[in-house]
Amino acid sequence: MPPLPVACVQSTATSDPQHNLAAITPLIRQAAAGGATLICLAEAFDYLNPSFVALRDYALPEAEHPALILLSHLARELSVWLLAGSVSVKLADGRMANRSALIGPDGAITARYDKIHLFDVDLPDGSRFRESDFYRPGDRAVVADGPDGARIGMAICYDVRFPHLHRTLAQTGAQIITVPAAFSSMTGPLHWEVLLRARAIETGCFVLAPAQCGDNYPGRRSHGQSLIIDPWGRVLGRLGDEPGVLLASLDLDQVVAFRAAIPSPVTNNPFRIGA
Repeated sequence: MPPLPVACVQSTATSDPQHNLAAITPLIRQAAAGGATLICLAEAFDYLNPSFVALRDYALPEAEHPALILLSHLARELSVWLLAGSVSVKLADGRMANRSALIGPDGAITARYDKIHLFDVDLPDGSRFRESDFYRPGDRAVVADGPDGARIGMAICYDVRFPHLHRTLAQTGAQIITVPAAFSSMTGPLHWEVLLRARAIETGCFVLAPAQCGDNYPGRRSHGQSLIIDPWGRVLGRLGDEPGVLLASLDLDQVVAFRAAIPSPVTNNPFRIGA
């Protein structure tokens, strides 16, 4: 199988969606010019706001969402696959879904994944987040066909803390797991890379983790450090704390080789809990 050229786009979303989309467009073009056929964007690449009420007011149904419409046009123009890391999609019940969408070269959405594990935390720095107040959690894990038949498992940010989801994706056939994120500067330095490398090793998958970076709004700084990791846990590339494009070529035969050498990702030995 020929190597699969991929890219992670790192960006800084603000509360100005028009500015955010204008900033992301040249980065997508840069990734395509670099040869990437699968280009992945960060979680909430189009809009970040400290107010969940403002997020709810900004959200639109999928078919009307300006970020998804833009990416559809770019995918067709550039003949690439685009992963819309995540956008806030308005649902019929008034809540939102934190939705990742895979868009094919024809501009159509070929797969969608709604974040299952919502970010409900109280951090040591006093930050408190309750995604579940406004977002409806997804209830379906997704493995989709991507470029050249590559099997892509989809996750979003906080999902990375739940190994069983990623193991399920691997056992359903995923060769690549995408983890678009907006990790904060509070948890990122200690947790981000460790969690991603663990998920790659546990699953025998490549992990593509495009991240938010920089100052999104007063009091909110994203960690950055977008990563591409191979099944052995090796970091193939990383970005720093500025917007940019990370390119890599994935040899998907490594997935087969890793699982043949260390079959733990596809091994399920039954056990009981007891004294």
